[in-house]
Amino acid sequence: MRKLIALLITVFLFNCGVKTQNTTSSDGAPVFQDLFNTSMTEGVECYRIPAIITAPNGDVIAAIDERVPGCGDLKWSRDINIIIRRSSDNGKTWSNIESVVDFPDGQSASDPSLIVDHVTNEIFMFYNFMNLDTEKDVYYLHYVKSADNGKTWSEPVDITSQIAKPEWHEDFKFITSGRGIQTRSGKLLHTMVNLNSGLHLFGSDDHGKTWYFIDTPIQPADESKVIELADGTLMINARVNGKGMRYVHTSTDEGKTWTTEEAPELIDPGCNASIIRYTAIEDGYKKNRLLFSNAKSEKGRVNMTVRISYDEGKTWSEGKTIYEGPSAYSDMTILENGDIGLFFEQDEYTKNPFVSFSLDWLTDGKDSYKKAKK
Repeated sequence: MRKLIALLITVFLFNCGVKTQNTTSSDGAPVFQDLFNTSMTEGVECYRIPAIITAPNGDVIAAIDERVPGCGDLKWSRDINIIIRRSSDNGKTWSNIESVVDFPDGQSASDPSLIVDHVTNEIFMFYNFMNLDTEKDVYYLHYVKSADNGKTWSEPVDITSQIAKPEWHEDFKFITSGRGIQTRSGKLLHTMVNLNSGLHLFGSDDHGKTWYFIDTPIQPADESKVIELADGTLMINARVNGKGMRYVHTSTDEGKTWTTEEAPELIDPGCNASIIRYTAIEDGYKKNRLLFSNAKSEKGRVNMTVRISYDEGKTWSEGKTIYEGPSAYSDMTILENGDIGLFFEQDEYTKNPFVSFSLDWLTDGKDSYKKAKK
């Protein structure tokens, strides 16, 4: 009954025009479009943990936790599901809410993250799973995948035994929400946190048929994102609680060893953030560009900001404030038209807006997007 009510409300909102709100103004400045909020669906108390990605066909997929009884994480909730909305026009209009992972009461899925395999054109959605009736506080690590740009999804696959040690069974371990990457060699890479031992990379060299983890713990680090730099170096941008800033870990030997540095210019309250590649010279663009979004504040989750780097993360712009008020987790994607898409938690977890804006707006007219040379 709850899902039927949710569908009817979503259809009503669509027919009232909510679905067709533009997301980028004529001058490239951002316009907000709230994709998931507590007034949309009867019986759902909270939506949290945004993840967003651009599918191989250009569709945009926004995934999030549907936290039915309240905003609590896995260990405090008997009913968390993963749901999505899709856009086929660079975020101007969105589909109705679609359920991807929905277990019976007592079993919950949380913390979606996404990787596109551009060789097979498959999308992997990872999440963390808990059965509160049998093993409360024990996280299992799953994924589902889609071969049709997010329209349908596979049955869940449990990869816990492949990417976590047996002795970690009762440790607090989880896959970071948001996204992982595919390297230029075709490897899929993502981050998994064990709060007792540190951050670990896990990956696949065979397009998701099998998975492994790199047994080199990285500290200090909590929820973290990995990217590949232009020279092949792996860089992890890490949340570290209580420090007021991000930490950066780099590896030139595919994750066997790491160098750690503080990033004092990237102030942070201890919150999940997003770092992605915007353009690369190797792909035919004139510049290497990275983007970083977070709650730009040493204390308190406020001031959602997006910055740009032209030197592979050595330095960053001051950034543009997207929203000054309460802001938490965020994720970004590059739209098919070259605009930047941001999906983040707003106003004490009551709203989850999608925002798109141009590179020209982000840089105050100093830089603009041009398609890569073919």
